[in-house]
Amino acid sequence: MPHRSEAQADGTELTPGDGSAGGTRRGLLIGAGLAGVAGLAAACGGSGDDGGGAGSGGDGGGAGAALASVGEIPVGGGKVFEDAKVVVCQPRQGEFTAFSATCTHRGCSVGSVSGGTINCPCHGSKFKITDGSVASPPADEPLAAKKVTVQGGKIMLA
Repeated sequence: MPHRSEAQADGTELTPGDGSAGGTRRGLLIGAGLAGVAGLAAACGGSGDDGGGAGSGGDGGGAGAALASVGEIPVGGGKVFEDAKVVVCQPRQGEFTAFSATCTHRGCSVGSVSGGTINCPCHGSKFKITDGSVASPPADEPLAAKKVTVQGGKIMLA
């Protein structure tokens, strides 16, 4: 059974079954599958080193800059500040707490504050807004505490 060659746009010939996966559907599917796996690994593959670096970056960069006004942080809730890598909460009227926004489970950024907890969207960990302790695993370490001050109705990293 003779193999048929096809001329390609660049003038070279492609013979079916020649072992070259570059111009075949199989090659395209393999490439797409590998790209998907790489993206998934990048999204979920945080290590302990990533969490430490993210936490230390929030310590110095935002110090002294106003994060929000007092009125922006709801009583019993909080707000995540992605740029500063910090979450600020108000457990009780006039009492403000702040924590690293990096989840201690896999280094994802926490996504929301509701129902008295800081919530990580990656694997479902929840942390108490009062002290950053674990309210619901899989995380087994509390969020790192950050110091905030209130001056003139503005909340700032100390």
